[in-house]
Amino acid sequence: MNDVYRADDARYDGRTAVRRAGHTGLQLPAVSLGLWRHYSSIDPVADRQAVILKAFDEGVFSFDLSNNYGKPEVGSAERLFGDIYRRNLKPYRHELVITTKVGFHYGVGPYGEFGGRKAIMDSIDNSLERMGLDYVDIYYSHRPDTEISFEEDARALDAVVNAGKARYIGISNYTAAQTKEMVGWFKKLGTPFVVNQVSYNMFNRTAEEDDLPAVMKSLDAGLVAYGPLSEGLLSDRYLNGIPEDFPIHWSNTATFAKGKDHVVQQLNDLNKMAQNRNQTLSELALSWLLRDPVVTSVIIGTTSVDHLESNIKASNQTSFTSDELAAIDAILKR
Repeated sequence: MNDVYRADDARYDGRTAVRRAGHTGLQLPAVSLGLWRHYSSIDPVADRQAVILKAFDEGVFSFDLSNNYGKPEVGSAERLFGDIYRRNLKPYRHELVITTKVGFHYGVGPYGEFGGRKAIMDSIDNSLERMGLDYVDIYYSHRPDTEISFEEDARALDAVVNAGKARYIGISNYTAAQTKEMVGWFKKLGTPFVVNQVSYNMFNRTAEEDDLPAVMKSLDAGLVAYGPLSEGLLSDRYLNGIPEDFPIHWSNTATFAKGKDHVVQQLNDLNKMAQNRNQTLSELALSWLLRDPVVTSVIIGTTSVDHLESNIKASNQTSFTSDELAAIDAILKR
């Protein structure tokens, strides 16, 4: 880990497609790297560094974090990334999109979760210190705080931008109605809002049912999909069965409503479609999300260089025939 890192000169040669959030100035790689799971104080730094640097070499210049990522030590994902950033990526800071969030449980006491001016403004300072940054590129409200007015959170997030600690503002896990309300405040304040990050994958289409993609398009902003592979469920690892202790995310619990055997059959049928497109099942799942231009980026959480390279391929194969889309819908709605 002591070798001097130099980024691949060909990192922007088109291996990873780049997308714009609406007509804003924010551009993201179609595939971003998330550091939610397995990037923490108990994980092997050299292995995680290899994935992060390989991602950047492949044109993945966006790294998604939060103040509560990292186990067992909350915040250790930011600290791990910060260490790797200082050693290797600092010369490339102007190219990177580094994001973090505030809102889920990350500390003790009444200010250890949710929003409010104090929590929002204190948290950004702590995140910047852990990562060794002067600013983040997107600062997210990680979830709506329904106990206080959206105006307070909007003004606090706007103040973070005005203090030079964030370039853009995003929201996460906001419904279409909540998004409209929050963005209404951002427009009044002149806050540079760019994206809503939500759980979205083939098995979890709540965003579509809520008409959120259309809402984001009408707001001239982007949608960022987290959990695009449903914690790895949408891969060839589970074609022969899903273990009882599969770590389904809270936003995806409805996936098993008809039982795991039903999902296994769906996975096998989707895998056949993927093979017909010369893709892996994971690539198909990512391409399916990226078929809609309003989806600015999908956040993958891999710790494998091989999986990283495979997932990146999906960013350049996002066209589907009407027959393919109909067949996928038939499988998913069965």
